Amino acid sequence: MGLTPNREVFITCAVTGAGDTTGRSDKVPVTPRQIADECIAAANAGAAIAHIHVRDPKTGKGSRDIALYAEVVEHIKASGVDMVLNLTAGMGGDLTLGSVEQPMPPSLDGTDMAGATERLEHVAKLRPEICTLDCGTMNFGEGDYVMTNTPAMLKAMAAQIKALGVRPEVEIFDTGHLLLAKWLYDQKLLEDPVMVQLCMGIPWGAPDDINTLLALTNNLPSNWTFSAFSIGRNQMPYAAMAMLAGGNIRVGLEDNIWLDKGVLATNGPLVERAVKVAEGMGARILGPNEVRERMKLTKGW
Repeated sequence: MGLTPNREVFITCAVTGAGDTTGRSDKVPVTPRQIADECIAAANAGAAIAHIHVRDPKTGKGSRDIALYAEVVEHIKASGVDMVLNLTAGMGGDLTLGSVEQPMPPSLDGTDMAGATERLEHVAKLRPEICTLDCGTMNFGEGDYVMTNTPAMLKAMAAQIKALGVRPEVEIFDTGHLLLAKWLYDQKLLEDPVMVQLCMGIPWGAPDDINTLLALTNNLPSNWTFSAFSIGRNQMPYAAMAMLAGGNIRVGLEDNIWLDKGVLATNGPLVERAVKVAEGMGARILGPNEVRERMKLTKGW
C-alpha cells in the first residue's frame, strides 16, 4: 500500500490542560487573561483550533467554573483573532479512591464527580464550535485516580452535545475507547463528520509506538477525521506521525512543557514548530474557516 500522508492539515493547540504542569513551569497559563493570550498566540502562529481548559487563578488547579470559561472567550472575542474554540467537557469525571485498603468513600482531594448536564453547563452557555467527549474510563498516574466516563454517562453527554449543535471531539485514550465511539455512532449519538483525537503515550492508555497508532487508525472508519498527539519529548515527532497516518496535529502545553532540552515552552513557538514540520513534509496548513467548513461547525460564540 502506498504512502498517503495528509496534505492539508489543521493544528489544534491545547494551551493549558488541568494537570500539575503549573508546578513544573511558570509558562503554563493560569488566569483567564493568560489562557486567552496563549490561545491568541497559538492562532497567530498557525493553529486553527484552541483546546481550552480553565484553572482556578488562586490555586492553579483545573476548574469547571463557567465564569472563568466565559472570561476566556470574551478576551478572545475582544482580540478580533479568529480561531475555532474547543472547550473541554472532561472535567467532572474525576474519581480518587480513598486508599488501597479502604477505597470507599472516595478521597475529597482529587475527586470531582458531576452529572452529564453539569459537566456541559459551560458548553450550553457559551456554544463553542467543539467540545471534547472523553470516550472511556482510564487509570492515571501511580495512585488511586481514575478518569471516569461510563457508557451511560457518555450516552447522556453525547445526546446533550448533539442537541446543543456542538461538534464533539471524541477523545480516545485506548483501543477500547474506539469501540465505545463506534457504539455511540451506531446509536446516532455522533453525527458525521465525526471528529476524533487519538491521545497517545499517556500511562496507562495506548502507548505511542507506531504499531499501536496504526492499530487505531486502521480501525477508524475511513470518513472520520482524526488528530493524534503524544506527550513530552514525543510531542513534535508525533506531529509528523499523525500526518503520515493521514491525520492532523495537536501540540501545546497541556501535553508538553518543553521546547528544547532545558528550554521551557510557550504555546506559540510549539505551534510554529509544528507548522514547520507540516510544511516541510509538503502539507498546507488549514485556517479556522476551512476547518469550520470541512467539519460543519457552527460558530455560536
